[in-house]
Amino acid sequence: MNAPVQSNKKAELLATTVEHVDITSFDARPIIDSMRKMSFSSRDTARAADIFNMALEDETCSPWLILAGSTSAGGCMHVYRDMVQFNMIDAVVATGASIVDMDFFEALGYKHYQAAGPVDDNILRDNYIDRIYDTYIDEEELQDCDNAIYEIANRLEPRGYSSREFIWEMGKWLSEGNAKKPGSLIQTAYEKGVPIFCPAFVDSSAGFGLVKHQKERAKAGKPYMMIDAVADFRELTDIKIAAGTTALFMVGGGVPKNFAQDTVVCAEILGEDAEMHKYAVQITVADVRDGACSSSTLQEAASWGKVSTTYEQMVYAEATTVVPLIGSDAYHRDSWKKREPRQWAKLFGK
Repeated sequence: MNAPVQSNKKAELLATTVEHVDITSFDARPIIDSMRKMSFSSRDTARAADIFNMALEDETCSPWLILAGSTSAGGCMHVYRDMVQFNMIDAVVATGASIVDMDFFEALGYKHYQAAGPVDDNILRDNYIDRIYDTYIDEEELQDCDNAIYEIANRLEPRGYSSREFIWEMGKWLSEGNAKKPGSLIQTAYEKGVPIFCPAFVDSSAGFGLVKHQKERAKAGKPYMMIDAVADFRELTDIKIAAGTTALFMVGGGVPKNFAQDTVVCAEILGEDAEMHKYAVQITVADVRDGACSSSTLQEAASWGKVSTTYEQMVYAEATTVVPLIGSDAYHRDSWKKREPRQWAKLFGK
């Protein structure tokens, strides 16, 4: 790969960092209480907050965080970390980009940047800057992320690993003094015993590091480690069976959403009794008219036996505008303080 153009232009483009919102620094309860008396997306947001709080108050319930899209890069990274830190979440299912390109990337000490305004994407390419809507990432720094994944893979026994198992190793590596930024989602989940699954793990910066690991090991005639996607499905289904009552707090849709919902069906096929996810919230801007799985409503999921329609709410809103409100509301209502941590990582000897 050719070296990037080094100029003042790159420094100018990467001048303003994204600052992640802190749900503990403000109390959203009055806003949610007011929204409950309104209509449209405001009332939907309030009901979603109510359902999430019901799940936290339900002593039998295990809430899961389902993440797709780029809200972590956009400023919600610490919201998700704090949900785990404050015992609101027992398991995470996410895209590889949310976990690796965003959270792990910042744990290495790097930042995401705000775009000052419209710019020619060819200029961004000349300066090795990647764009996510109005957010920038330094490609050179992202390649360091690839290399860190490569290093972690090289130190593991050559065998199959679920994404949950490999991400646990990433958390362990960070906790050993390799984190430049403390309190990442990965490291916090590792320390709290909260498993993270990325069912499409290699569709991220991790993929490049793992391909490099396999290519070099194969060329040297040595065995290599690999990601076992079937183990992902089996392990999350094991958690669903053990959990009983579950709640899904979903940001976006796609593979993470369907993967988490399908555990109910998988358990049934295995001959296990697993109830539908009792509580479910989905925050999305997707349309349902094309029949896409990622944009299917929670009511539609009920026809598949995945989600109960008693306590479910679709919120059609851009997630960075409502996730901090729901997170802050839940934090300040204190139900998380009474929850028993499930620490599902213990199911796998972690």
